[in-house]
Amino acid sequence: MKEKRIVVIPGDGIGEEITSAAVRILEKATAKSNLRLTYDKQFAGGAAIDKYGMPLPGFVVEAAKQADAVLLGAVGGPKWDHVAPEMRAEKAILGLRKQLGLYANLRPIRVSPALIECSPLKADAISGVDILVVRELSGGVYFGEKCESEMVDGIEQASDLEVYAVPEVERIVHLAFKSAALRRKQVVSVDKANVLATSRLWRRTALEVGKEYQDIKLSHMYVDNCAMQLVLAPKQFDVIVTNNLFGDILSDEAAVLTGSIGMLPSASLGNGTGLYEPIHGSAPDIAGLGLANPMGTILSAAMLLRYSLGESAIAEQIEQAVDRVLGEGYRTADLYKPGFTKVSTEEITKLIEGQLD
Repeated sequence: MKEKRIVVIPGDGIGEEITSAAVRILEKATAKSNLRLTYDKQFAGGAAIDKYGMPLPGFVVEAAKQADAVLLGAVGGPKWDHVAPEMRAEKAILGLRKQLGLYANLRPIRVSPALIECSPLKADAISGVDILVVRELSGGVYFGEKCESEMVDGIEQASDLEVYAVPEVERIVHLAFKSAALRRKQVVSVDKANVLATSRLWRRTALEVGKEYQDIKLSHMYVDNCAMQLVLAPKQFDVIVTNNLFGDILSDEAAVLTGSIGMLPSASLGNGTGLYEPIHGSAPDIAGLGLANPMGTILSAAMLLRYSLGESAIAEQIEQAVDRVLGEGYRTADLYKPGFTKVSTEEITKLIEGQLD
């Protein structure tokens, strides 16, 4: 019997509901395996501000470092929007990524056949879409030097500095190529090299790394064109690799192709414990109402099994269970259309559990 410890951080808003659902699915999926999971619940984000007076206590970081994986719900909400910048709830996720050495965020954009009708694009454009966005996670403008406010010639201004070093770009581009080697062997590196110095360094470095992968096609695309192509012709993409800011925006745009941002999982990987979370926010307006879609978190738990625990077969069982429930016409509120069966957070979780029996 293999024993693995998972730190569960519900976070804020709907976080408690969706992480609880994911843990239930993990328990059901591993019940007949030789894998035994234990769970360590911790608080971060707004919940930690309320409980401890800070968004990310040191002992939470230490617990995450000692775990085999971290499952996170979502952090933030209007309640904590007006605190000091260093106390914002979002500092929890940024801090965890930095402290755990997580430099890569993997966001798979796969359209379930059952949800083609939910996409804003026509069926022939969206059918078969299978994209992996590889986003650099620990550098760039999100972590650069900041000036919240200064007066220049009597006018208030603010600034955020974008900095990238060659090793930071190399490691994320290597990961993109290695991922593409297991897929359709195509990498699109996205930048803004016609305007930004950091993007020109990014492109030069991507070209050098690409020389080591002769069997994989590398192409380059400006971020504005990529945003347009994701809508016009998404099936052209296999692996997209890009910086922190562009990856954040493009992966959220790509998520809409699937019909709901509530369906999208992610994995944050690097030198330390892997962190898994849905890409949507904390949605405090629907917290506790049974309206939350837990499938993004459940699919994140499947990624946890695959990438951190080496249990790809169990991960695939969860993914197939989700597809079967959707194929039977069940929909959470964010996916519902007339003609389907609307179900609550609890009901969709039970249905997925049932598919795993």
